[in-house]
Amino acid sequence: MAARVIDGKAVAAAVRERVKVDVAAYKEETGRTPGLATVLVGDDPASEIYVSNKRRTTEEVGMRSIHHGPEASIREEELLDLVRELGEDDDVDGILVQLPLPAHLDSDAVVQALNPEKDVDGLTPYNAGLLAHGTPGLVPCTPAGVMELLAHEGVELEGAEAVVVGRSKLVGVPVARLLLQANATVTICHSRTRDLDETCRRADVLIAAVGVPRLLGAEAVKPGAVVIDVGMNRLEDGLAGDVDYDAAAEVAAAITPVPGGVGPMTIAMLLSNTLQAARIRTTSG
Repeated sequence: MAARVIDGKAVAAAVRERVKVDVAAYKEETGRTPGLATVLVGDDPASEIYVSNKRRTTEEVGMRSIHHGPEASIREEELLDLVRELGEDDDVDGILVQLPLPAHLDSDAVVQALNPEKDVDGLTPYNAGLLAHGTPGLVPCTPAGVMELLAHEGVELEGAEAVVVGRSKLVGVPVARLLLQANATVTICHSRTRDLDETCRRADVLIAAVGVPRLLGAEAVKPGAVVIDVGMNRLEDGLAGDVDYDAAAEVAAAITPVPGGVGPMTIAMLLSNTLQAARIRTTSG
């Protein structure tokens, strides 16, 4: 029996609608409109599309979009100054610096220059530390989107065995932390893992976030498992996830497609994080 398809587009639309309602309530309560600042360095076509989508959806839910597009030749200190200025701007509640940056710029230095209270991508060491400590804070958007999908599907995480393939600080590690907070038993796999398929086959919930196209096939999926494919790999024949979708769908109970699964959730959770950041600043201010 083929797996149930987890429709990330539909879940993301529901999140955006929820945020839109909450933004209207926030504006009514406070008399101010939350603002998301985007910073796009240079003119990379893919990044321009991503940022354009983020700006459009920001405005659709009733928030202000504040955009900065410095030239690719910008000096690092100039970019750091811009990020710091946005961190001090009372009209800005969230800051998103689109990655990757041009090679001459240090992404880690730029991330560390972010005001942690406005770090709506959850990338600063401060917010990573809150997550590691189990303290509420701003969580990276894609991992937050994964958890939203699992909640929408009614997946029981308490006591479940979850396997995360990938240990990046953007997805693998933070989603593992979130699964632990939900009382799942979590294993993180990576390039040094021995017999990857055998480890993955134990999973009630399998999260693939390693960036290798179709790495995980049917033999890596436990019958009846829920499979969340974070991978987004561009191949000659189109986009592919880290999971061999057709093969895994014959074994799993539910699975996300690529595209149309986790991808739409990232922007939706960015909007949710921006509103959360605005609320935190209003309360603390």
